[in-house]
Amino acid sequence: MIRVVTHSHDCGSGGAPIARGLAVRPEHNRKSVFLAFLLYIVPLLTLAGCSRSQAAFKMPDPEVLVAPPVQQDVAVHTEWVATLDGYVNAEIRPQVSGYIVTQTYKEGAAVRKGQVLFEIDPRPFQAALDRAKGELARAEGEHARAQGELAQAEAQLGKSMIDVERDTPLVAQKAVAKEKLDTEIQAKRAAQAAVQSAQAAVQAAQAAIEAGKAAVERAQLDLEWTKVTSLVDGVAGIAEVQMGNLVGPMARLTSVSQVDPIKVYFPVSEQEYLRAKHLSSSGQPMELFNASPELILADGTVYPHRGKVLLTDRQIDTNTGTIRLIAAFPNPGNILRPGQYGRVRIQTSTKKDALLVPQSAVKELQGGYQVAVVGKDNKAIIRPVKVGEKSGTMWVIDDGLKADDQVVVEGLEKLKDGTLVVPKPVKIQAEES
Repeated sequence: MIRVVTHSHDCGSGGAPIARGLAVRPEHNRKSVFLAFLLYIVPLLTLAGCSRSQAAFKMPDPEVLVAPPVQQDVAVHTEWVATLDGYVNAEIRPQVSGYIVTQTYKEGAAVRKGQVLFEIDPRPFQAALDRAKGELARAEGEHARAQGELAQAEAQLGKSMIDVERDTPLVAQKAVAKEKLDTEIQAKRAAQAAVQSAQAAVQAAQAAIEAGKAAVERAQLDLEWTKVTSLVDGVAGIAEVQMGNLVGPMARLTSVSQVDPIKVYFPVSEQEYLRAKHLSSSGQPMELFNASPELILADGTVYPHRGKVLLTDRQIDTNTGTIRLIAAFPNPGNILRPGQYGRVRIQTSTKKDALLVPQSAVKELQGGYQVAVVGKDNKAIIRPVKVGEKSGTMWVIDDGLKADDQVVVEGLEKLKDGTLVVPKPVKIQAEES
């Protein structure tokens, strides 16, 4: 028996030869030689096919769009968390105690100042008013009677004085008995006392009238206060009492908030406050108090009306190191409501000659940011950068780029550091800041 050893090549093994053996009997020599030839030539043909296939499927270098960063002045904005509140918040409480008999407003609706919201049972207060008016009328009657008595006493005093003046010289001439003059003098003194008493009675009656008038006025106020009215124009809240509840001055019936304009509270740090006051020796000065703030709502919507900074709180919060600022925003239609949250955005400064790239050119990775730059050898360089704020569709790059860098603005996802690329220059333009 003759053994023929051949070698074949496998594409999957990188073209390494594989030994194969074939045992051939002598009686089949011709056939065996032919079979050995086939086993030798077929692997060679297969290896040649693999080489041609690998050469045919070589991937071309990826094309990417590149452009230098846009250099221009950019408005720098700062945002703070904001809380909305009514411009005026009025708690509606009754001035008198009684039972609620009517609710005359629609909860959540706009109300006007002086509009009746609730009515307390007025009957006890009407009775008190009638009683006070009766007391006043009686005091006025007593006053009239006292004035009459005063007039009589004054008349009697006048008569006594005339008698004394007439008889005094006659007693000296012994034309009238001295006893008569003494009687007239006593009558005069009694008349004087009667006048003083009548005058006191008149004063007491006058005081009773004043007290009666005050009682009537108070009873009138109590009766008016049975109609509980709104203190301001605004939006009325949900009623906190029901029909038939006994309420008093300590009970809160509802609240009314003036929401046009609406107040927006936002805290700024002590450092930002000093920068805004141009007192800080470190950090760029910022415009804050004379700005026209924007309001960004909870869903990211930018409120269409700009506001105005009204005032600064009187002190720094020692727990947070911040000071509250209050802005007012117009609120037509009462869309904004107290208790909402949002963000206040203010243009605090302008950054000169900032470098901007499209947001699509920036890749975020594990809290950091990267861009791809194409070098002179057409190789991609993955470079970490420090980003600033977004400006429209662009992103400000604070550090990591130069003005003449060729930044990959499209095709970043296909690249890794050192990848050969075919750069295609394009022109980008930032939006006006």
